[in-house]
Amino acid sequence: MKPLVLALVLIASPAFAQFASEQDRREALQHYRNGQEFMSAEQFEKAAEEYQLAIDKDKLLTLAHYGLGQANMSMKRYASAIQAFTNCRETFRALHSLNERDRVSVERQRDDEIRELRDSVRRIRSGQIKLSQSVGDQIEKRIQDLERQRTSMGGLFQPPAEVSLALGSAYFRNGSMADAEREWKAAVAVNSKLGEAHNNLAALYAMTGRKAEAEAAVKAAEKAGYKVHPKLKEDIKRMATT
Repeated sequence: MKPLVLALVLIASPAFAQFASEQDRREALQHYRNGQEFMSAEQFEKAAEEYQLAIDKDKLLTLAHYGLGQANMSMKRYASAIQAFTNCRETFRALHSLNERDRVSVERQRDDEIRELRDSVRRIRSGQIKLSQSVGDQIEKRIQDLERQRTSMGGLFQPPAEVSLALGSAYFRNGSMADAEREWKAAVAVNSKLGEAHNNLAALYAMTGRKAEAEAAVKAAEKAGYKVHPKLKEDIKRMATT
């Protein structure tokens, strides 16, 4: 029975997913847009439902996996958010593997997602979607992640920095400090200019009594242009030297 169970697990994993048909792809993107609208209206349960419908139509739609993670974070369902962000990362890994035998389809998949994200940014900036401008900034970073994935297709797989950042935050909220630290470190390893990840590491180091590491993380965050909260800096300054 064990080999059969293993086979079923492998078949269900993102790495074995296939490209969706054009019809399913279009329907998946529409469900994703619906999810974005519900997120804008803070109807997170409905947003999660739409993102899941998008995933059911196209398992390789990384946007939907990420959106599902965001919706679960908003509902404080941190274990579910961890699963969604993990699935997002593994879907990127699957696309990286699929690229070796079908580069054209992978590029089309990525172009569609970049186009969708740019449209989201446009609608946020114009006020069509009622989300904060900071969300637009985050989406811009995810576009950069997708562009970075395009240029790294020939080498070893690197998880997108924004996905690692989000996954680390989900672990942190779920009380898994070591996992959060690992993911935030993975984020800055891919993108050293991701100030939010450095800031999060600074806070985690402060919480765990590592003053020197906390100070270094603050410097890295500020170098990346991130505004570190004065209270965090003051708390670190008051820490005993270790």
